[in-house]
Amino acid sequence: LDPTAAPVTVRNFLSYVASSYYTSTLFHRVVPGFVIQGGGYTTGMERKAGQSAPIALETPNGLSNVRATVAMARTNVPDSATSEFFVNLVDNSATLDYRSAANPGYAVFGTVVQGMDVVDSIATQPTGVVNGFQDVPLSDVTITFALQVK
Repeated sequence: LDPTAAPVTVRNFLSYVASSYYTSTLFHRVVPGFVIQGGGYTTGMERKAGQSAPIALETPNGLSNVRATVAMARTNVPDSATSEFFVNLVDNSATLDYRSAANPGYAVFGTVVQGMDVVDSIATQPTGVVNGFQDVPLSDVTITFALQVK
C-alpha cells in the first residue's frame, strides 16, 4: 500500500481490513484481460452491509493503473468509492488513469507484491450474469479474510 501517494484511500482500505469487513466477500467481477474486482458483495450478489461513507478520489497521485496494481472501484461519481477495489490484470493506464477533471480516473493505492498467480487464476474463472450483474464468477471466489501484516 502507498500511504504517501494515497493516504485517504489507504486509511479507508485498512479500516475495512481492521474491522474484518472483507471476510466472506467475493471477487464478484472478473473481466479477463482487464480487472478482477471485489470487496462489496457476498454469495448471490448480495450487497454487504456496513460500508463507511464514500471517500475523496485521490487522482492524480503519481500512481498508474498498470498490471498488479490495486485501485478503488467507484460509480460514475468521482468521490464515491467505499469498500470495493480491483486488481489490474494488464496495463490499463490508457483507460483508467486520470486524464482531466472530466475524466478523473481510478485511484491506485497499492501493488500486489506476492500472489499474482492467484489473481491470474481468478481471472480464468467462468463468468455469467447473476442477479442482473454481469461478469460474475459462476463459482464463488471468496475472500476468506484480509489481514494487515505491516
